[in-house]
Amino acid sequence: MVSTLQVLCRRLEGRTIRRFLRLKSVWAVLTLALLSVGGWWARAQQELPRNETKFTMARVYYSVPSPGRGGFRGWGWGPVGAGNGPPWSHDTPRSEENLMKIMAEVTKLDVNPGPHITSFQNGDCFKYPIAYLCEVGYLNLSDTEVRNMREYLLRGGFLIVDDFRGARDLNNFIYEMRLVFPDRSLEELPRTHPIFTCFYDISKLDIPPPYSRNFMPQYFGISDDNGRLMMIVDYNNDISEYWEWSADPFFKIEDTNEAFKYGVNYLMYALTH
Repeated sequence: MVSTLQVLCRRLEGRTIRRFLRLKSVWAVLTLALLSVGGWWARAQQELPRNETKFTMARVYYSVPSPGRGGFRGWGWGPVGAGNGPPWSHDTPRSEENLMKIMAEVTKLDVNPGPHITSFQNGDCFKYPIAYLCEVGYLNLSDTEVRNMREYLLRGGFLIVDDFRGARDLNNFIYEMRLVFPDRSLEELPRTHPIFTCFYDISKLDIPPPYSRNFMPQYFGISDDNGRLMMIVDYNNDISEYWEWSADPFFKIEDTNEAFKYGVNYLMYALTH
């Protein structure tokens, strides 16, 4: 299987510049609609066609106050999906597109090629069994989002929490999760947990963060009363960054392969538990 991943990663490296620019253009158009949440939401759904009979990976949108005069992390928001775009959008859609290619190849799962943007602000989230949430240091859930996230997870939904780092971000996420589950807390997952061995054996958990490698990655989760893991939390890491850049010689292919193993295991665990 590892050789298959290597071949696929090299195949992704052949993606054309035209394809990349077309994606950037689409998401630049979407960014303009962020001035109006209603207008943005309608446009986002138009730009993400999907077959409802196929598996779709959802991406969780959440409201973030507009950047101040200093901008977001020092500059203004760029296109959705760009590194300086709205926090919830980082790495999309390329990260999900590349992961879906791998899932289709190694598991034969019938997938939609890209993500669907959803929110815990309404009932749309319940249509999608697996959702991706990132940059949770900016998370500030409304009462409706708290209620729907709790129901989504207890109904059997699964959340991949990724791309955040540092004590401030972690403390903010812990605070928000206490609103969702006052009686539960984040627990560090042992290397022997089934999510790390259910498809690939990745129990070493030694993939380095793609930036600031002085961070020490940890993996947390919250389980339901039956012991089913409801979320996987990649703290001090950014697994989707590897997925996003697998079409470019940006990271070592060995690390990219490992990151795809994480993604495959996360989805396979969620779909079988």
